Amino acid sequence: MLQDLKRTYGEVFGWTMTVLPIGRKTARTIFLLAILSLALYFYTKVCLAYWIFWLYSAIAVFVAFFFRDPVRNTVFADDEIACPADGKVLSIKTEGDDNILVVRIFLSVFNVHIQRATITGKVGEVKYTKGAFAFANNPDADKNERNLIQFTKGEKFAHMEQITGAIARRIEAWVKPGDEVKAGQKVGVIYFGSQVAVYLPKNKVRVMVKEGQSVQGGLTVLGVWR
Repeated sequence: MLQDLKRTYGEVFGWTMTVLPIGRKTARTIFLLAILSLALYFYTKVCLAYWIFWLYSAIAVFVAFFFRDPVRNTVFADDEIACPADGKVLSIKTEGDDNILVVRIFLSVFNVHIQRATITGKVGEVKYTKGAFAFANNPDADKNERNLIQFTKGEKFAHMEQITGAIARRIEAWVKPGDEVKAGQKVGVIYFGSQVAVYLPKNKVRVMVKEGQSVQGGLTVLGVWR
């Protein structure tokens, strides 16, 4: 019975132990405002302060949930390309260059927002580009503010692009040019709803996911080398 309760608690609340530092800090600050609102309610009996307490509490929980960082230690085979993000596959097609296949993944605010390396290899260029803030599932999102991280291994490449959305206004890359990475390794984060694009050599890769499919970064095999 006790073991069942522990297992259930871990499944429901286990994510609270994996929150990124920035998530813990922000959630604590918001929850402090909630406590102050509750104190104000007991002091003044103003109902608005009571409802503000619950609002701030809900926001604090959501912020902590958003910045969760689940443990994923999947070992990918040499011929496998790791999915870099959680979300839903928006499209799989060429865009401008017929030799480059682009896989776009939409991340809702409920998805894990940490990005992971697509292949084991070396980080090439890390290029930040200013842009707009269209909704991440909008076709025009490819013109949004973005951060391209190149992953190469010999002549192979599987570049990953972090793209902001209408809500997200900040992206971070945790790697720099020349770094050695492993497929599935954490390499960056986007704040709130966003999009991630993967650029692959069309004739050298067989994509294993489909449009509309839900995927998980560091767990799903995005494709395999031919």
